[in-house]
Amino acid sequence: MLPVDHPRYKWVALSNTTLGNLLATINSSIVLISLPAIFKGIKINPLAPGNVSYLLWMLMGYMLVTAVLVVTLGRLGDMYGRVKIYNAGFAIFALVSIVLSVDPFTGSGGAIWLIGWRVAQAIGGAMLMANSAAIITDAFPPKQRGMALGVNIVSALAGSFIGLVAGGVLAEWDWRSVFWVNIPLGIVGAIWAYRSLHDTGVRRRAKIDWWGNLTFAVGLTAVLVGITYGIQPYGGHTQGWTNPWVLGGLIGGTAVLVIFGIIETRVAEPMFPLKLFRNAAFTGGNIANLLASVARGGLQFMLIIWLQGIWLPLHGYDYERTPLWAGIYLVPLTIGFLAAGPLSGFLSDRFGARPFAAGGLLVMAVSFAGLLLVPGDFSYPTFAVLIFINGLGGGLFSAPNTSLLMSTVPANMRGAASGMRATFMNAGQVLSIGVFFSLMVAGLADSLPASLNSGLLAQGVPADVAARAAELPPVGTLFAAFLGYNPVAELLGPQVIGALPADNAANLTGLEFFPRLIADPFHDGLIVVFWMAIGMAVLGALASLIRAKPAPSESDDVASESSGGDLVAHEAELSAELAESQPLLPAARIPEPLDEPVTRD
Repeated sequence: MLPVDHPRYKWVALSNTTLGNLLATINSSIVLISLPAIFKGIKINPLAPGNVSYLLWMLMGYMLVTAVLVVTLGRLGDMYGRVKIYNAGFAIFALVSIVLSVDPFTGSGGAIWLIGWRVAQAIGGAMLMANSAAIITDAFPPKQRGMALGVNIVSALAGSFIGLVAGGVLAEWDWRSVFWVNIPLGIVGAIWAYRSLHDTGVRRRAKIDWWGNLTFAVGLTAVLVGITYGIQPYGGHTQGWTNPWVLGGLIGGTAVLVIFGIIETRVAEPMFPLKLFRNAAFTGGNIANLLASVARGGLQFMLIIWLQGIWLPLHGYDYERTPLWAGIYLVPLTIGFLAAGPLSGFLSDRFGARPFAAGGLLVMAVSFAGLLLVPGDFSYPTFAVLIFINGLGGGLFSAPNTSLLMSTVPANMRGAASGMRATFMNAGQVLSIGVFFSLMVAGLADSLPASLNSGLLAQGVPADVAARAAELPPVGTLFAAFLGYNPVAELLGPQVIGALPADNAANLTGLEFFPRLIADPFHDGLIVVFWMAIGMAVLGALASLIRAKPAPSESDDVASESSGGDLVAHEAELSAELAESQPLLPAARIPEPLDEPVTRD
């Protein structure tokens, strides 16, 4: 075990936390792309109206739980040791992966088993995500933090796309294998972290803010669950935004979050130190992180639907193989992340993080504008260049944004700050599903039922059968495309298909009927989605340029070298404010801005 002052220790910390981030993010997307095989394995039809909730919770439950818990777990890392919480995350992740892979049930019982244990797995993922950036910030000196965080953050972003390809390959072999792959990685990571990592940060003894934790969890969960169910049909409407339970979740959840904010200003030991937001740079960085996450998450889902539901079938790919090939055709996006992320971290250490964070989001906005001009049946080289540019923009933004956030807080608050960053990122991904799916469902609802009804009648389908099929909620059609299903064959069933003339049956169940049916409505929805993404990227770029009000400090020169000149000018002042309401142990003191930690565990 290397001591913390050994020159190679920081690289050990970076390697291990990169593995942790990679494991947590691969697990999210590997299940995403494997959902068709998983639902077939547990013998459940995801297109049945009553089963849409299972699909959504398999998709969003993991992200929702991590969004709710990362702040709390980051705060616990500040109190009891970041490495301890981080190591426990590896162990939980590996153990729950074993339980998931032995799902003994089928039907709804099998779905509930997977959803419940995915929630438990998300606790382990949140432990990893909440503390990895803080461990790196503790281990690296200011001049190298941008580069180190760049490697770590890009690994997380790349993991979400690596999982798409890995899930497509593994799901064709056995759906349980998408959980098996986590087991050796989790065990190796846990042993490695236990034997090599040290808690080098300032540890502080404090009371747990139970009321703050409770109101934050209840409020954020209610809002995100309301958004989740808002995209499902209700009372004859294509979406559920008029559902009293949805409205209650959104309004009630918002009210509870307001109460949470009041509690956090009054308790001595808040889980969410709101005083950190007095630093304008920290606030702006989190706003940019949220907006970028919403735009990036919406892009990922829309591109998967575009490829799996329309482009790949039109180019001769069987529906059962579209998930795998969608992941492969999105590789340029991953390459863009990998190319730009570490480089932007290195350059931001030398020239300042703010121009790269803002510039990255503007590059993303340009790529969205280019995608606006691409037809539904596009030329792949053009598409590949545009998503590569989008990946470059995301890579340019992510590491400098994290460096901005982590360099503006006192050393003893880095766990909480890391948790806040992860909360905004994960909440943005859940919001992206609600926002972009709602826009797409609204667009499909206007034209899809009539198009489906007339198209089926033209192929000789009986009028009553065509009418029932046309009543399929647009969200079902959207998820069919997302999962790589041909919903026409599922809707009509073998009896109706078998009674039709052979040519008509072949047309209906072939690769072109459904994609051509939804291509125009889907592309109209894409235009709205991409315009919204452009707006979010531009607003995020402006938020990244927000600077903290300068204050005299001896650390100004260091701040100028590490992250653009004013990132940590207020750290000593902020530390003093935090010390008034959150006294440290008698033997500890607030460190000078960006110095090595004073006490080591």
